[in-house]
Amino acid sequence: MRPSRTAVLAAAMLAGWCATAAPAQAQPAEPPAPPQPAPAAELKTTIDANGSYAVGTDIAPGVYQTAGPIDGGACYWKRTAGDELVDNALTKKPAVVEILPTDTTFTTSDCQVWQLTNVAPPPKPGPGELLGQLTQLIGSGIFSGAPR
Repeated sequence: MRPSRTAVLAAAMLAGWCATAAPAQAQPAEPPAPPQPAPAAELKTTIDANGSYAVGTDIAPGVYQTAGPIDGGACYWKRTAGDELVDNALTKKPAVVEILPTDTTFTTSDCQVWQLTNVAPPPKPGPGELLGQLTQLIGSGIFSGAPR
């Protein structure tokens, strides 16, 4: 028995389709993209409450200033990079701090509003300057217990 012309055509088409069709394979899942920091336009440039803020996620890096402590207390701030303390201060005066892009968090407590500004970063005191400050404190009797 001879195959019909339609059967031959169907067989040829099926053979051609099978030869060109790629075997079905599952594509490997791509790893999720790491979270990207928020664009600078969305980052806060004002810090108006006590707390810790992620640099590059919550707040923009840069030079910030505050008018000092709230209600005559003491204003505390600190910068960290990972688990390392980079810098900190406790002050009763206005303060300026440079938050670097390499910092991971900035923490503030009992300070008036911090505002991103274009003032120059505060100078880094050298060893001689720190020794001079300590000498002034010792010479003033602050460590002697004597009334001032």
